[in-house]
Amino acid sequence: MSISTANFLLPNKLSTGGFSGLATIVYYLWKYPAGNVIIILNIPLLLFAFFRINKGLLFKSITGTFLLSIGINIFERFGYVTADRFLACVCGGILMGIGTAIILKAGASTGGTDLLSYIIRSFNKKYRSSRIIIIADTIIIIMNVLFFKEIEIGLYSVIAIYLMGKMIDIVFEGFYFTKVMFIISDKYKEISKEIGTKVKRGTTGIYSKGMYSNEDKTMLFCVASRKEIAEIKLLIREIDSSAFIVTTDAIETLGRGFTE
Repeated sequence: MSISTANFLLPNKLSTGGFSGLATIVYYLWKYPAGNVIIILNIPLLLFAFFRINKGLLFKSITGTFLLSIGINIFERFGYVTADRFLACVCGGILMGIGTAIILKAGASTGGTDLLSYIIRSFNKKYRSSRIIIIADTIIIIMNVLFFKEIEIGLYSVIAIYLMGKMIDIVFEGFYFTKVMFIISDKYKEISKEIGTKVKRGTTGIYSKGMYSNEDKTMLFCVASRKEIAEIKLLIREIDSSAFIVTTDAIETLGRGFTE
């Protein structure tokens, strides 16, 4: 996260929201180190959080905040990696996403809008953390656009935020996405046999009832990789061209034939 901010986003006036976005404004206004600004902005939040959130989370937040700030100050000395804003937003967003995912997996935070969401939810649980963070980050990015008077800053920052979110998903869910198929056909026995023989994937029969036809049916449930889905569809169409097929994503699949 420090490398992302110091070597990609900050030199190009970009941000992924959070207090690093406010630190960017202060940095260009008074040339004050961005890492120091992040610490200063977080101190009131950390003090307030002492009375509102779990002490374990608070300790991790303090650790994360100081490590991030110190890291930004250190890596800032090496200068920018690229002056191309598009490359900066892509690389910065990816690195920020990887770093954020590691922080989240550790059940910690680096202060800023993340910590703000924890504090707000300590007062009222009905507020969703994701919504609080999005609103706060959007306001900060708008402030960056207004301060620098460049709409491109906002547009590139949105790309960085999108990539950050995608990288968080990848770190949490992995690259090996699987698909789930629900197949409704009167020829379910033949379909199940062909899938097992030719694609080497198992199927599960789920007893169901068509509410319109009022008929009892057997729906097949099958989990397969992306590349196997096309082959399975062809097999199904060859056996029953009128079969009803629903395909959806599976976030994680554990068990025989997949991740153990």
